[in-house]
Amino acid sequence: MPAKRRTKLKTRMIFTLGLVSVLQTLLIGLFAGYYLSESLYNEIGQRALMVAKTIAASPAIINGIQQRNVEDLNTLTHTLATTNEALFIVIGDHDAIRLAHPSPARIGHSMADDDGDYGHKALVEGEGYIARAMGNLGESMRGKAPVLDPTNGAIIGIVSVGYSVAQVEATVQHYNFILYGVLGVVLLISILAAVVIASRFKRAIFGLEPEEIAGLFQERDATLQSVREGIIAINRDGIITTVNLAALTTLGLDEDTPVAGRPILDILPESDLMSVLSSGIPDFDREVWLRNKQMVVNRLPMRQGDDIIGVVASFRLRNELDHVSQQLTHIQQYADTLRSQTHEYSNKLHTIAGLIQLGAYNDALGLIGSEVSSHQALIHLLLEAVPDPIIAGCLLGKHNRAREMGLHLDIDPDSQMTDLPDNLPRDQLVSVLGNLIDNALEATRRHTGPNGRVQLSMTDLGQELIFEVEDQGPGVAPELQNQIFEKGVTSKAGHEHGFGLHLVRKFLDSWGGSITVENLSVAGGSRFTLYLPKKPTGRSPSCPPSDC
Repeated sequence: MPAKRRTKLKTRMIFTLGLVSVLQTLLIGLFAGYYLSESLYNEIGQRALMVAKTIAASPAIINGIQQRNVEDLNTLTHTLATTNEALFIVIGDHDAIRLAHPSPARIGHSMADDDGDYGHKALVEGEGYIARAMGNLGESMRGKAPVLDPTNGAIIGIVSVGYSVAQVEATVQHYNFILYGVLGVVLLISILAAVVIASRFKRAIFGLEPEEIAGLFQERDATLQSVREGIIAINRDGIITTVNLAALTTLGLDEDTPVAGRPILDILPESDLMSVLSSGIPDFDREVWLRNKQMVVNRLPMRQGDDIIGVVASFRLRNELDHVSQQLTHIQQYADTLRSQTHEYSNKLHTIAGLIQLGAYNDALGLIGSEVSSHQALIHLLLEAVPDPIIAGCLLGKHNRAREMGLHLDIDPDSQMTDLPDNLPRDQLVSVLGNLIDNALEATRRHTGPNGRVQLSMTDLGQELIFEVEDQGPGVAPELQNQIFEKGVTSKAGHEHGFGLHLVRKFLDSWGGSITVENLSVAGGSRFTLYLPKKPTGRSPSCPPSDC
């Protein structure tokens, strides 16, 4: 069954904002129209009452009522109605009998026969009031006021002033036309604004739909959690915004620890993320201590335009990287050994085949015997002196590598390395020995050419394991002897060197060993002597410098 097609976000936003604008405009229009209508009716009523009170206080009106001068009162009310644009002005005596009215036939009759209201509140209570009623002249807003005798304050009559409701409704319609016109323009502007807002919002989220954003968020979270490196991100205020499970595990924090939303310095007081945030300079492959663990950290500032909005850091335990590096080193060593053996034996097999074809059988047998004897002697020496198969295999590989380079790796027949501590990491020891021998072979080949010799001697007597590697290279310059073990320092050309001896130093520091370097003669040659205690005395990789 095909998935239900969803309306696009832009369409939904325009429809929603447009609907809100329509409802808002409709409510405002209804309220404004109602308020305007009521205000106008009230204003006309107040005007009618004000005119009524003014007429009731006129001496001419008072005298006309007292003298019951109907003709003068009608003439006067007609003039006043015209002047005040009133529908009518009616005057009655204290019994609500009309003395003046626009229709002469109504004069002399009770005002109650018009709308049932004879002006009780004005004639009895003496108060002016406003009323809306249907009379013989049509529906009107009326203001009624009592006429008082100025000598004794007695109520002697009533004045009723009326304004046509049709006039009020015409005024209301006029103002409503203007009001609804303005509201229509406002509605149109609101709809256009909804289109603009929806378009800008859609561009701000790269044209994605909410469902697509949700999918990307889930994908991003899954990707973040699948990365084996710890990842922490902070915003410009130093607040943690993102952290993955690997980060919590690496830092030794509980998975339920509330980390997101807290300042980075509360979780990692020793963190340098704030300095990267202020400087904006990325930091790669920095070895640091975090929560008593040695780690390799990469820090990268996040930018929005020219502003730094945060920093993201990825980190991993240093020993994990060392383990990977050591595995790569072993693979390289195995590959070198196989390649050198293949190359060497291929040449010798070709030589033997040629001797047989020439009929020089004795020479072929002699070559085979010497080869077998040489290898048997080396293997016998390694089995006797170095029973550990990992170290013996490394030395055998380096021996074959030397022969491929046209050099000789001589192992002292008096060497002995049988008392190896069980907790000594063989892979690290092999990496250290391999680096020293490789450096010696390279230095010898560059200085003496073919047939140069590198000598190795080993002893496990006493409380230390001692390895000596002598080469026939140019030696180590005195000014480099104290720096040769620093990262990046090398006597070779190129930027890809200067790491092997640094790794040697790192291993020795962690185990508590030491190494010395000395030149053998003015003509050249150097000796590297490695000392490893059988019981480790150095700093543990999980111990920070301040605690060791």
